[in-house]
Amino acid sequence: MGKLTKPPGQLLVKRMSTRTKGLLVAPLGLLLFSVGLWVFSEAAAAKHASAPFRQWFLWGSYSLILINAGLLLFGQAVRYRAQLDYRRFVRRELKKRDREWARFRPKRKASPGKGEAK
Repeated sequence: MGKLTKPPGQLLVKRMSTRTKGLLVAPLGLLLFSVGLWVFSEAAAAKHASAPFRQWFLWGSYSLILINAGLLLFGQAVRYRAQLDYRRFVRRELKKRDREWARFRPKRKASPGKGEAK
C-alpha cells in the first residue's frame, strides 16, 4: 500500500502563525454560533407552526451541530490567544532577567586581535 497524501490545506494551516490562526478562527466560530442560533429559532418556529416532526427535529439537530461547532472554534481561538499572551509574557520576563543579570555581570576586557601585541 502506498504512502497516503496529506490534505492540501493541512500544510498551509501548519505553516500559519498562531496569531493568524486565531484571527481566522474567532470570527468563523462566532458566525457558526450565530447561524446555529438562527436555525434553532427557525426549528422552534416550525414546531409551533405544527410542521411535521421530521422537519423541525432535523432543523433542531442541525442547529445544535452548528452551535457546538461555533463554540468549539471560538474556544480554539481563545486557546490561540492564551498561547500568544503566554509567549509574550515569557519573552518579557526573560528580557527583564537578562537586563538584571547584565548589571551584576562584570564587564570583560576586549581581547587583543591577531596583529596586536599583548
